[in-house]
Amino acid sequence: MCDYSLEMYASRPARESEKYVTTRFPSGSIGLASPGDCTTAVCVQYDTRLMLEGISSDLQTRLGVRDEEVVVFARLEHGAYRDGIKFRNGKEISLQLLGSGVGVALMPAAKPEVQHDWGKILAAVE
Repeated sequence: MCDYSLEMYASRPARESEKYVTTRFPSGSIGLASPGDCTTAVCVQYDTRLMLEGISSDLQTRLGVRDEEVVVFARLEHGAYRDGIKFRNGKEISLQLLGSGVGVALMPAAKPEVQHDWGKILAAVE
C-alpha cells in the first residue's frame, strides 16, 4: 500500500523484477521509489517479503539486525504512519524510521509445496 501521506503523488504498484530505494518525498514522508524517480511513489501490498540493503548502523544496533535483512511489509496499528516493516526477530518499525537511501527489493513469492500421496498414485497406476 502507499501511506496516505503519499496520496498527493503519482503512484504505481511494485514489480518483482525492480529495485527500489527509500526516498524522502517533498512532503517530508518516506516512501519507496525507483532510483532516480522521486516523483512516483511505489506501492507494496501488505505481507509482501522484502530484502532491505543498507540499513543504518544506528538502526542495526537499536533493533539487533544486520545491514541486509529479509522483512515483511506490514500495516502498523499505531502511530501517524501505517506503512511499516517487520523483522524476523519480531521488531516492527515505521517505514519513516528507515530514513532515505535504503535499498529495497521484492522477494519472489514462495511457491506452494506440492504434496504427493505416492500410495494413491501407485495404486491408481496398478
